Amino acid sequence: MEPPKRSRTATRARLLAGALEVFAERGFAGASVEDICDQAGFTRGAFYSNFTSKDELVLSLFQATTDRLLEQIEALLPELANQPGTLLDAILGLLDEAIGDQRQWHLISTEFTLHALRNPDAARALNEQRAMFRASLTRLVEEISAASHLQFSVPAEQFVRLVIAVHEGARSQSLLEPGKVSPGSLEHAFLPIVLDAVSRPSH
Repeated sequence: MEPPKRSRTATRARLLAGALEVFAERGFAGASVEDICDQAGFTRGAFYSNFTSKDELVLSLFQATTDRLLEQIEALLPELANQPGTLLDAILGLLDEAIGDQRQWHLISTEFTLHALRNPDAARALNEQRAMFRASLTRLVEEISAASHLQFSVPAEQFVRLVIAVHEGARSQSLLEPGKVSPGSLEHAFLPIVLDAVSRPSH
């Protein structure tokens, strides 16, 4: 017989996976708890024994992404910190690797951001998730720049905010116009120019 903790973890994982599919198809507002349960093969009782609301479920999806990012950074830091010139490639690579289906994730994150703009509680929770995400990337930037003897003229956290903003905006354009904007093309073309403008050798 499967241990209760393992069974609960498996149930949450299936609900999260089902929610990804339903949200991408019907949108955050259009998807119901029943839709998510049907997709995952569970009852409403199973849903509410794991999540209090759709908001909490989406935030759990964000948390899972953040956790993957943290694991990747912990594993890569020793190697990346000693390789000059990897700063932007490392950040952009992690932003992509932390997310599976780019289109699916963009739909969910964009719609939930709109929801959070109208809902203060959702905004607070989303900001906490984003802060964790930025903090991990900021640590990566600081470690690599220190090892590369690179000094910023702006706070590293502000540079990370800009990288994320460019990446999210570029992803939107590449999804809408794949024939004109290939994934990663805008970031790789312009972020090195920004990096050069806000940094200099520290010796």
